[in-house]
Amino acid sequence: MTDRRLPVLAVTLGDPAGIGPEITARTLAGPRTAEIGRGIAVGDAAVLRRAAKVCGLDVEVNAVASVGEARFAPGTIDVLDLGIAGDDLEWGQVSAVAGRSAVAAIEAATSAAMAREVDGIVTAPINKEAVWAAGAEHLGHTEMLGELTGAAHFDTMFVVRGLKIFFTTRHVSLRKALDQIDEERVAASIRHAVTALRVFGHDEPRLGVAAINPHGGENGHFGDEEITALRPAVERTAAEGLDVTGPVPADSVFHQGLQGRFDGVLSHFHDQGHIPAKTVDFDGTVSVTVGLPILRTSVDHGTAFDIAGTGKASPETMAAAFRAGADFSGSTERIRAAYGDGA
Repeated sequence: MTDRRLPVLAVTLGDPAGIGPEITARTLAGPRTAEIGRGIAVGDAAVLRRAAKVCGLDVEVNAVASVGEARFAPGTIDVLDLGIAGDDLEWGQVSAVAGRSAVAAIEAATSAAMAREVDGIVTAPINKEAVWAAGAEHLGHTEMLGELTGAAHFDTMFVVRGLKIFFTTRHVSLRKALDQIDEERVAASIRHAVTALRVFGHDEPRLGVAAINPHGGENGHFGDEEITALRPAVERTAAEGLDVTGPVPADSVFHQGLQGRFDGVLSHFHDQGHIPAKTVDFDGTVSVTVGLPILRTSVDHGTAFDIAGTGKASPETMAAAFRAGADFSGSTERIRAAYGDGA
């Protein structure tokens, strides 16, 4: 029997036409997963059964109507069955039905976490086109979670080999990202990052702030963002008592963080933080949404429609996200205290 003291994590199947159901099935069927947490899939039982078959897994898919009905037994994958999508969806194709299923899974998992029926949620990838085809208007997964939980502010935190990476801007073009970077925004991002580091286990967090321009701008010769925005923001937040350093040239700050100088690094645009994390450990990089009143970890890749249904998708990223969810489950009280009680 699974240890009842282990955390319970709700794992969404993501888009049922993508690789989400496959990597979820492989992860929840793995013996190492049962040693660290109790996972319950959230989605459609028919979709999960099809995925298990594609992956050649000898498991029973146990459809339940509530988390309390889950068995958490060896050889069984419990699934909170939504009954939206069947096993006849075409692999790798955008579908409104698939979009509805993906959205419903996120809603159900979030509801369970807000009601404290689970200790956190782990999410598989969704397809934005399918979600939009289903009638949802959310820009993405994280925005949907923010609305569902009533979060006033939320950020993405990458975790790779213990280093936490944060982002000043989100999904915008590089040109727009640079336009959005000013002293106020960077200072706020520093404060949010330090709060997150405290929430996730660093009592005296050390944050490195990446530079934007080559060589940190060379005193304005290669760009002036360091002078006009980054350095003033660092000086202001350091004066508030935060242990923040920078701007540090971006070609060295992540290495310094991995070597232990910093607990976290604030990057300023999408690829500046994604590239070093995924280069160091693509499968081991986990995305955590901070600012929500619930724990949410996620894979950081897409639906991979090109290989969906082949059984070839590696479950390593989902396994890493599940491990992170189990590891961070001890932070749930700090999460609620910092970001609001979802009860």
